[in-house]
Parts: sequence; C-alpha cells; structure tokens
Amino acid sequence: MEQNQLKHIVSQFATSGTICEIKPLGAGLINDTYKVITAEPDEPDYVLQRVNHNVFPDVDMVMRNIDAVTTHIRKKLEAAGEDDIDRKVLHFIPTKADGKLYAVIDGSYWRLMVFIPNAITKQAVDAESSRDAGRAFGRFQAMLADIPVQLGETIKDFHNMEFRLQQLREVVSKDPAGRVHEPQVQYLLQEIDARAEEMCKAERMGREGTLPKRVCHCDTKVNNMMFNDRNEVLCVIDLDTVMPNFIFSDYGDFLRTGANFVAEDNADMSAVGFNMEIFRAFTEGYLESARSFLLPVEIENLPYAAALFPYMQCVRFLWDYLSGDKYWKCQYPEHNFVRANNQYHLLKSVEAHYPAMKAFIAEELAK
Repeated sequence: MEQNQLKHIVSQFATSGTICEIKPLGAGLINDTYKVITAEPDEPDYVLQRVNHNVFPDVDMVMRNIDAVTTHIRKKLEAAGEDDIDRKVLHFIPTKADGKLYAVIDGSYWRLMVFIPNAITKQAVDAESSRDAGRAFGRFQAMLADIPVQLGETIKDFHNMEFRLQQLREVVSKDPAGRVHEPQVQYLLQEIDARAEEMCKAERMGREGTLPKRVCHCDTKVNNMMFNDRNEVLCVIDLDTVMPNFIFSDYGDFLRTGANFVAEDNADMSAVGFNMEIFRAFTEGYLESARSFLLPVEIENLPYAAALFPYMQCVRFLWDYLSGDKYWKCQYPEHNFVRANNQYHLLKSVEAHYPAMKAFIAEELAK
C-alpha cells in the first residue's frame, strides 16, 4: 500500500509522535503487518495490522477478547510488582472516533499496537526454546485462569474433534473429487475410524462436566513469543485465536509441530517420529507454570493431548484432499494426502511413546 494510505489509516488512532515511515513487518500468513516508525526518540513506534476477516469473521469479538485478556494480564503483572510491564503485555491503541481497538476503512479491519523494542522472536524448536514455550504458555493460561469475563469463540469449532470428524464423514459421503475409493485413502479412513471414539473423549468429558474449558491461546508456536536480549520470554503474542478451549489445545498443538522430527508435509514416512527430548522439555516448562491450576484429569490426559492433535490434523488434511484441495495450498496433487499420512505416522509414534510420557509426567509431579 502507498505511504499516504497507511498514514491515513494510522491517523485514525490516538497515537503520539510524528509518523515518518511505515514499512512491512514480518511474513505472517494471515494478517498484513507493518511497522510504524515515529520521528521522536522518546515516542513509541507502532505495529499496524490489517485483520483477515475471512479467517476471523467477527473482528469485534476478536478485539473484545484481546482487550479482556491483555487488561487482565496487565493487572496481574502490576499486582505482582513486575517491572517493564509495557514489554510484557501487548498494548493496543484506541481509535479517536469511538475508542474501539479497531477501525473499519474501505471494508478492511485495522488495529494498532505499541511496538515492543529490543525484542525478538525465535523460529528454531530445540529443547531450550521448547522449555521456554511450555513455561510461557503455561503461565499465560495460569494468569487467565480467573479472568472474570466469558470470551467468545473466534473460530467456531476450531479444535472440536467431533466437528472435524463430521466434516470428514460428510465429504466421504459426497466424494466430490472422486478420491474416496483410492486404496491408501480407504486404509487411512479405517485407521481414523478405529480411533474416533477415543479421540472424541474431550468433548464427552466436557459435556459430562468433568473437563473444564479454560482460556487458551490455541496457536502455540515457538514464534508466538517475544524474547528480550537476555533470552528471557517477555510475552505471548498473536492473540487472535485466544478463546475458551480445553487445555489440550495449547499443549497438544505445540507438540504436533515442535516434536515431529520432520515437517508436516515430509513425504518420507520413515523419517516421521515423535521427539521425546522436545516432549520432555516442553512438558517440564508447562507443568512448572500450569500445575498450580490444572486438575488431575487434565494432567493425566496430557499424553492423549499429544496424540489428539496429529490425529485431528490427519483428519483435516484428509478432509481437504477428499474435498479437492480447497483449504490448504498444494504444490502437487497428492500434497494433502502426504500431509495426512505424515500426521498419521506421527500419531502412531506418539502412541508408541505413551508409557514413557506417562512415566515422565509422574516424575515431574513427584518433584
């Protein structure tokens, strides 16, 4: 976009300082992001984002959730007497016109937050960053365990296993791409069906009242944390998906990507496997921060959570393959099937490590 257009958008918000330059920031796949640079050294820089309202159709709900979460975390940090709070929680700027945390301009939704200086994100998943991630996301959940408002569901049924299986069964019955009867598809469908009842137990426990929904981040990648120059986690970022969910979402989703030895579309199934070093590091950090509020039923089902998310992603990739590749971008015709098969092999590796995972969690709890 032109500088004048971007400056006009920024002018809708209650900023301080003189805007001298706006340039692209990062390479996010969902939202368009820009760094807004001010001329004065004592004034903050900002981050301008265009929210993808195709992915997040209710932007007002997204921003109400974010406001509730960041306000609650800020109060917790203040009560704890923490320093440097402005670098430990995101700060969004209201609009001049109505005080909302977003502006609608020419059909696009924009928001502005204060840029956190001298902070970095990490891309590498190793034992150290995994332990940091576990500690940070566990602390994030712990600080929000007593939030006094009910958050909205920004992406409906995002991590609902029953819903994802229903989607798959519907596309199997219609077979729009003519792929259902391929032998490799039939095998995967049988393996999915054999595990369906077990993998839907979170929803059943939720209905029975034995498993609570909590405020979760729901996108627990290692690059969704900011670090200071001493390699300490400052804060959790990318809060669009923050919503009520079972804690399995944050725990299992990190391990699905972080603990696979290879990328989720690697076609060499012999290379796919569950990295126990990453599991141990992430779990150690997570329990350190989160065990203060977790129920025994949540802790004892953490190995289930590690299996649930490769299973769920296998279902989703296979659903898209059978739909004719409508959701994820594909580089070749079998790409989505390779992804689904990759996640199935990861699931089998997780299942093989169940005893070791349970033993490690028991050791951590005994410390």
